[in-house]
Amino acid sequence: MDQVLIEALEVDTVIGVYDWERTITQRLSLDLCLATDIRAAAERDDLSLTLDYDAISQRIGRFASEHDFALVETFAERLTAMLRDEFAIAWLRLTIRKPGAVPNARAVGVMIERGVRPETA
Repeated sequence: MDQVLIEALEVDTVIGVYDWERTITQRLSLDLCLATDIRAAAERDDLSLTLDYDAISQRIGRFASEHDFALVETFAERLTAMLRDEFAIAWLRLTIRKPGAVPNARAVGVMIERGVRPETA
């Protein structure tokens, strides 16, 4: 299985359970592994035959600016569902970090995997 990677993508969104968090935007850092078969794209040198990480990154930024959630878990689930639907992604792993949320920790967050990993021969 091949994977397209997007690492340390930063987005600003309203996220948090405390009243003060509902009045500000906070930065999240996202890492994604997206399953795809890159052979056809590589053979033809054709972007339309693979996952376009720029288009996906831009869509994630729009999603973050259009939504607000209390939980990082909700953000992760909804983002994952949208990405799998809009970009026909069979499997993905998403890590979301919320820096500065807990004193003495660089970041807290979640890592989820959804879908079925396709096998490549």
